[in-house]
Order: sequence, then structure tokens, then C-alpha cells
Amino acid sequence: MATKIPVIGVLGLQGDFAEHISILRSLGVKAVDVRLPHHLNELDGLIIPGGESTTIGKLMKLYGMDKAIIRQYQNGMAIWGTCAGAILLAKKIEGSDQPRLNLMDISIRRNDYGRQIDSFEAEVEVGGMGSMRGVFIRAPTIHSVKEDVEILASHGGQPVLVRQGRLLASTFHPELSGSRKVHEYFLTMVA
Repeated sequence: MATKIPVIGVLGLQGDFAEHISILRSLGVKAVDVRLPHHLNELDGLIIPGGESTTIGKLMKLYGMDKAIIRQYQNGMAIWGTCAGAILLAKKIEGSDQPRLNLMDISIRRNDYGRQIDSFEAEVEVGGMGSMRGVFIRAPTIHSVKEDVEILASHGGQPVLVRQGRLLASTFHPELSGSRKVHEYFLTMVA
């Protein structure tokens, strides 16, 4: 009996979606660019990439992607948000009423490390995955998590990779680190 190859979508409305697709394909996964609600059909998982969270949120709302993503999540699809994607997953975005999916029990603050010039790289110890380079570009910070949110990695005392059931959020960009560890971890969530 053949093993089912997972189908992972990457939201391609704006941001660094191509990098995620490239990594997923290198892992032998069927990766698809998602731009319209019907593209979500038959997905096992969805990655919402980094980019500009306000722009992605407005485009999701404009195209009806927000409601479609929530519906697919309720039907069992796993979701991973990186940087802007983490912001869009959060139930609370401090100081902002921008569009969001309102799914994950975290409070997040946009661009909390500073402007583009303040972007940085740092070694991040990820529970069960070892150390990896974290690329933080105008990164948000997670300020609080509810008790059912598991902190998988922290940097400077702030959570940078968290999981709640079928939801995963990273405030850094694993797709730019040269490592496939977090993508591999997300695939175990999908399985």
C-alpha cells in the first residue's frame, strides 16, 4: 500500500511564498501556490508566509480566503504562519485591528524588534530539533500565550516558535535559514 504524499499549500498573495514551495518540493511533498479559495480544497496543510501582514490580511478578506482558510482548518487542515503569517494567526495583535484569522491563542506585537535595518540572525534552540539559524526580518514578538500553546523555541526570553494543536507559528523565517527542520516538523503535524 502506497503512502499518501501530503499536499501542502503556500498562500501566494504576497511575501516569500516561493522559498517555502522550493523547500517543500525538496522534501518530496506536493506543494501548491494558493491564491483563491478553491485552491484550498484537498490540502493537508497550509503555510502563510512572511511578508506584510496588513496587505496579506486585506487580500485574504477581499478574495474570501479568510473564511475559506478557517473553514478548511475546522475540517482538519494544519496551518503554519511564519512572521506575517504568525501575526495573521493570532487572536490578539497588540495595537492593531487589522484583518486576521483569529485562530491561535497568542498575543503578538508587529515589528517589535524595530525597523528593517534592525533585522538580525541568531541561533535558536528548537525543542526536539536542535539548533538552527533564525532569520528575524522586521519580526513580531509573541507577548503572551494561553496554557494550551506549547513554546517550542525562545530567543531573548520571547517565544519565537509555538504550537497549538494543528497550528504552528514562527516569528522568524525558517525558509531563509538553510535548514528544513521546521518544515519537516510541520509535515509531522500534517501526518
